[in-house]
Amino acid sequence: MLYIKRNTQGEIVMLSKEPTSECSETIAPDAPEVLAFLADQPGSSSHFIASDLAFVRVVEDILEVLLDKGIITFTDLPEAAQAKVMERKSLRSKNDVGLLGDDDTI
Repeated sequence: MLYIKRNTQGEIVMLSKEPTSECSETIAPDAPEVLAFLADQPGSSSHFIASDLAFVRVVEDILEVLLDKGIITFTDLPEAAQAKVMERKSLRSKNDVGLLGDDDTI
């Protein structure tokens, strides 16, 4: 968990690994708001973050192939990973996003 401070518009203005008097609200490190905040910071590379997000998609697709082929089973994954996989799978199905070969080009 990370700790944040928001401005009056509800935007993240400060981020901390530890709770402070200013940063007391908790948020997941991979929350879209956190990624957007980090991308806007001086010296950060939005291209690097975009690359990470695209690479996550590749890893998801590789995991799906490994599961489909029976090379690994879903229960081989740690519980936290299982929860993330299920969350992403749900998001992708709601947005009708298939494997890379189905609708994307590399």
